[in-house]
Amino acid sequence: MPEIFLGELSQVKIFDILKPLLMGKKTGKLSFRGKENGEMYLELGNIVHAKTPNSSGEYGFFTIMGWKMGRVAFEPDESPPERTIPIPTEQLLLNWSSKKMEWERIREIIHSNNAVFSLSLRNNGESKIISADQWNVVALSNGTRNVSDIARVLNWDEFKVIRTIYELVQAGLLEQVVGQKSVKKKIVRESFFSVIENELRKVMGAVSPFVIDDKLDEFGDKRDSFPQEKLLSFVDALGEEIPQVDKRIEFKRVIMEFFSIEK
Repeated sequence: MPEIFLGELSQVKIFDILKPLLMGKKTGKLSFRGKENGEMYLELGNIVHAKTPNSSGEYGFFTIMGWKMGRVAFEPDESPPERTIPIPTEQLLLNWSSKKMEWERIREIIHSNNAVFSLSLRNNGESKIISADQWNVVALSNGTRNVSDIARVLNWDEFKVIRTIYELVQAGLLEQVVGQKSVKKKIVRESFFSVIENELRKVMGAVSPFVIDDKLDEFGDKRDSFPQEKLLSFVDALGEEIPQVDKRIEFKRVIMEFFSIEK
């Protein structure tokens, strides 16, 4: 069966492409072509295989989910050449949700792949033990190479480089050449998102954590820094993702009842 063009990642989010395929229990191959190429295979709405030139399996899935450019096509009924993702798709999406939150915390310090780091001057004689991967990044952080440069030299994906730099910054071994400010926000309680996820899973299943994260992206906020003044509009936006009117109304009722108790 011929490929079906689904869109450009510069214009549509990967999750907006994945969601109907997962909920519709589709089988086939998703192809990603552009500066970076990759494949993702589905069986009856379950993601069973993901592959990029430098990664496969769950890590390959994480890599693809971070792409912002490229063309996406779907070839129905294409069987996977192998199965590198043994876990249920719900768990895979939960893992990605957790990874994404880690990514967002890191981005509070490392805002761009163009960020440049150098060795930090130490004011004490405290010894530090670092891993081989961390040492490689330290050796390349000379005040002129950015994150993308280091990833190319080490042949790593950029997430691994940024995570390693973050660890070294936290340890006081690296500092950014150009400092950036962080912004504090008044946030909702952490339990709020647990309730939202549990209620949404009842009607949307495995994709629910991803739906929440996708909406957070649209709002330009994060779970751990979501402002209370946006809460009502956020719940309304999530409700619109539920096709059944009665379940949509019940979802909003439960969430707003919880919020009124929390207040």
